[in-house]
Amino acid sequence: MLVAERYDKIVELVGERGSIRVTELSELCQVTEETIRRDLARLEQAGRLRRSHGGAVSVKDQQPETPYSEREIANAEEKRRIAEEAVKLIRPKERILLDASSTAWYMAQTMPDIPLTVLTNSIKVALELASKERVEVISTGGILAARSLSYVGPLAERSLDAYHVDKAFLSCKGVHLERGMSESNELQARIKHRMVGMADKVVLLADSSKFGVQAFTHVADLNAIHHMITDNGLSPQLARELREREIDLTSV
Repeated sequence: MLVAERYDKIVELVGERGSIRVTELSELCQVTEETIRRDLARLEQAGRLRRSHGGAVSVKDQQPETPYSEREIANAEEKRRIAEEAVKLIRPKERILLDASSTAWYMAQTMPDIPLTVLTNSIKVALELASKERVEVISTGGILAARSLSYVGPLAERSLDAYHVDKAFLSCKGVHLERGMSESNELQARIKHRMVGMADKVVLLADSSKFGVQAFTHVADLNAIHHMITDNGLSPQLARELREREIDLTSV
């Protein structure tokens, strides 16, 4: 099989199944797993698929993100309360991370002008913090995701590897007791997975509408979360189950 034929076969298989693992592609194409990994890297660069942990997913299955303008007004009052509660966890001179969620932007609005280092992949968050003289802002750079006004992709992911933060504040598309945190597409999931792994303490900001939801791509298991802040719409039973998992839960 010629290289071009193998590329076409890989794209076809990924398209048919939605996702497929490296080991299976290696067997079907009769080449080594290392060759498949190189193929996937080239096909991702060409925009024909997306690499995932241990395999690849079809770009056809990538669910579009909700535009920022829509997320900004959805459950706005709940998000503002969650953001105000989250800001109370911040201490002067800490290094923190804010993701590109609308709740993180509300945090940036509420945050006092105190000595802080804030790492973010959000254009909106960076602009909001620019007026606060004592807050040092570090932006990741990367591919601009227009709908979320966030930086994603390999450059954004690699830039996170250079840092370690005291606290990471992030949101997600879905929170599920068994399946953990999830996002609407692979690129957002990958960068948030990196964020979870680079903080001493991970704080999940999620209004109650997100619980029980499993979005397209897994981000992290719930045992990676140290503290959750949600609104008072969360059911007492679900709140009890989360606390049984030794997750600090605050409802506002």
